[in-house]
Amino acid sequence: MKKVVNFLRGSVEVEAQGAFPERFLNLCAQRGVSFWGVEWVESTAVRLKVPRQERGDLEDLAVRSGCTLSEVERGGLPTFLERFRRRYALLAGLALSLLAVLLMTQFVLVVDVSGNTEVPSATILSTLRRLGVRPGAFGPALEINYIEQRALLELEGISWMSINLHGARAEVLVRERVKAPELVDESEHGDIIAETDGVITRLEVLAGETERKVGEPVAAGDVLIQGNVLLEGPMYSEQDVGWQQVRAQGRVEAQTWRTLQATIPLTAQVKEYTGRETGRWFLTILGKRINFYRKSGISFPQYDKISSTWNAGSGMDLALPLSLGRETMREYTLTPAEVDLAAAQEMLEAQLERALTEQIEGGSITRTEYTAVVTDEMLTVTLRAECTEEIGRFVPFDEPGYQTRLPAGRGDETNS
Repeated sequence: MKKVVNFLRGSVEVEAQGAFPERFLNLCAQRGVSFWGVEWVESTAVRLKVPRQERGDLEDLAVRSGCTLSEVERGGLPTFLERFRRRYALLAGLALSLLAVLLMTQFVLVVDVSGNTEVPSATILSTLRRLGVRPGAFGPALEINYIEQRALLELEGISWMSINLHGARAEVLVRERVKAPELVDESEHGDIIAETDGVITRLEVLAGETERKVGEPVAAGDVLIQGNVLLEGPMYSEQDVGWQQVRAQGRVEAQTWRTLQATIPLTAQVKEYTGRETGRWFLTILGKRINFYRKSGISFPQYDKISSTWNAGSGMDLALPLSLGRETMREYTLTPAEVDLAAAQEMLEAQLERALTEQIEGGSITRTEYTAVVTDEMLTVTLRAECTEEIGRFVPFDEPGYQTRLPAGRGDETNS
């Protein structure tokens, strides 16, 4: 702390030379002059540092002690500023630089979002931009509490948000909502039927009755778990209480077989670049784009636009909202070309596998078989797959066109 104080008020290093330089030190102490950094150069000379404002008192003390006083060096902030006494341009530049640093720290230059996984950062940043939190915003003028509350109302997947200003950086911390479990309406009665053909591999009944067994084949539309439950009578009674309707619940997994097809033409239009191209530069400052070109159309009938951007502060922890970009337009023409059969078949197989994964919704693919056929300048790839998946689907009794039956041999047909 003392070093900082001495730097701000300035210091002077002096050398006292005489027969008794220790008398000079004693007189400084008696007068109350602050000094430090005492260094004996030789037996008749001593160096020390004193505050800048107390330099004038040393001449009288040197005369009284019979010493000759010489100034060795000046240091500190006042000495540094004296260099700019006649350099007005440098002094003005220094003042403006200090002012710019003080002002720039009051403006938001970077907005960082963390803590989100499901809600995209772009969605959060877009909402905050509309509420005023964006590069270039004046930090002290932002109503943080109001912005946090409004953002929580507009962002459905966010349950908590905190906006912290660290100079030119706005740190946005979020917590996403925990999805509530799906509620089952127990008052809605119905059956669980098969969505597709298959052979049952796993059967779990939570509510309702079933006559199905593991290893039994079923067809699409067959009832897997009945929502009609027979209430049996008391022991030794020959009559049952009757039928009760419930919501059938359970899990039915089955081995299924699916077939998917995809086609692609064997001739495609390929881009061929002519070598003609044009470019234009632009600058982006605080989210605003400045174009260094006139607003004119592109003379090429067909072209690709390639954008390259260089961000200020790349490789640093703090990315600055300043970037230089260039857009390059390259002219091309379309020419017909034959498609590589191997590459086309590989692409279609990948597409079919993705489509199959989406269809079985969490199930597993046991075995796949691909068949490729070329007809009429078209490549057709067929996927035949053996899968294990959940095939049960709940159907309410009151669904239009649906009819349920009581278990065989236990009652008459019932329409609900």
